Amino acid sequence: MNRAAVVTGSSRGIGRAIALRLAKDGFDVAVNDIESNHSDLEKVRQEIESMGRKSIAIIADVSKSEKVEEMMEEVVEKLGSLDVVIANAGICYVKSLLEISADEWDEVFAVNMRGVFLCYREAAKIMIKQGKGGKIIGACSTAGYRGYPMISHYSATKWGVRGLTQAAAQEWARHNITVNAYCPGRIDTRMTQTCNEELAKLRGLTVEENESNSVKNIPIGRTGQPDDVANVVSFLASKDSDYITGQSILINGGLSFS
Repeated sequence: MNRAAVVTGSSRGIGRAIALRLAKDGFDVAVNDIESNHSDLEKVRQEIESMGRKSIAIIADVSKSEKVEEMMEEVVEKLGSLDVVIANAGICYVKSLLEISADEWDEVFAVNMRGVFLCYREAAKIMIKQGKGGKIIGACSTAGYRGYPMISHYSATKWGVRGLTQAAAQEWARHNITVNAYCPGRIDTRMTQTCNEELAKLRGLTVEENESNSVKNIPIGRTGQPDDVANVVSFLASKDSDYITGQSILINGGLSFS
């Protein structure tokens, strides 16, 4: 019987890597993002289909309750079931805590925290109804264990994801649903590149200097790649992780510890 997964925010970066890895693992994969990323999302869908798996592309804003509900139902309707949900979508930008407006704060929480909550909730409803358990996996961050200056809003959302993951894991364990999160550190994505550029300006450094200084703090000695994260998510989505739940796993080259 085919297994189906959905990965939010999967038009590029970590989300794309996860979607492709799950397809390689034998899942049919629904990919999701917002309208502005439609073209890149279609390319990911085509890549998955070229691997011999079914795929659908769903445009939906994960901060909208009705859109998340519709997305999960569409996955079941078109791919036959809902076995794994990866709540990956997230946003981040660099700004001083004194300068963040209430609207900007709410925007980051809408995607990074509310979006994960909605994906967790709607996925669990369907998985409980299906009666065969499932895997729910959320995007946390190294910033979910240590708050970082200039991204306080982002840090706060990721601490929230970690708490939500622990609570959900305990509530849904009796339904054979595991709930875990992955916590990337410095990963080579467009979002990281943008943050690096903004931080370099604030510190009066070149982009290359700021990047070099950041990498010096990583014991393994390199910036992570999206596949480094996808490898861990692959494990969490597999039966090999059946006895693991409520955990938020750091993937940061030894930058920090739980």
